[in-house]
Amino acid sequence: MDIIKDKYYELTKFYDWALEQSDPRVKDWFLMGSYTPTLAITALYVMLVYAGKWWMEKREAYKLKMAVFYYNIGLVILNFYIFYQTLVNTYRAGYSYICQPVVYSNDENEVNIAKALWWFYFSKCIEMMDTFFFVLKKKNNQISFLHVYHHATMFPIWWIGIKWVAGGQSFFGAMVNSFIHVIMYSYYGISALGPQYQKYLWWKRYLTMLQLTQFYIGMVYALSSLYHDCDFPKWMQYFGLFYGVTIIALFLNFYIQEYIKKHNEKYRKKNDDGSVTNGTSGRNGKHSNGHVETKKSK
Repeated sequence: MDIIKDKYYELTKFYDWALEQSDPRVKDWFLMGSYTPTLAITALYVMLVYAGKWWMEKREAYKLKMAVFYYNIGLVILNFYIFYQTLVNTYRAGYSYICQPVVYSNDENEVNIAKALWWFYFSKCIEMMDTFFFVLKKKNNQISFLHVYHHATMFPIWWIGIKWVAGGQSFFGAMVNSFIHVIMYSYYGISALGPQYQKYLWWKRYLTMLQLTQFYIGMVYALSSLYHDCDFPKWMQYFGLFYGVTIIALFLNFYIQEYIKKHNEKYRKKNDDGSVTNGTSGRNGKHSNGHVETKKSK
């Protein structure tokens, strides 16, 4: 018991010391005073996902068509704002795309960058609503491990980013991700309008490819930063690389399952149902030497 107490004391002491090293500009910003609210919201999110699925099990799915549509449009606007603010203010501040240390100053551009990054952090809390809409609509097939893992990690990870490095190298991941999310939530917004709009959503596969591409770009950016020995916390860079590997692995698995394996299964089923391959159709009709035997002729 004494060992546990000692370890807890050491951890608390380290946390207090780390807080003293944090960015003084963000100290009084919403949710930035302590890690506890962010961790509590994340834990509540995970619990509500599973509790919500159990609660909805014997209930009718909610039809939240317009609520989901306006929610997605709101996130399109928010992510575009974050993208615009990071792009414009980093340009004005002369940021480097190879190595950019954090500048803890009250310069207007630097403060605007920090604020945009805080909005990026907070958007990860708002985006948890994605899952709750799936729960209420009983779209449990959408609530994958990747989905929950991504939402449950981005919010607490970015609290750390804003608390200590609200600027510098941090801007790149937020800027690229917010741009991708403008496209992604536009897709979700159109999808929410109903089946009659599905014909406009042929580009779903390319959206997933775009998401994967951003992770690869982020990895290259982080490796480049390490190669140039950039004056940015090394532990954050290494952790970012590790997290990036987990996300890429999960997204690759999703892409393989959703687009490659399903495509192959549909192709095999199509052949079994009567398409011609090497002179032979499937189970519902035989094609041999120019004669097709159908069910009707049998």
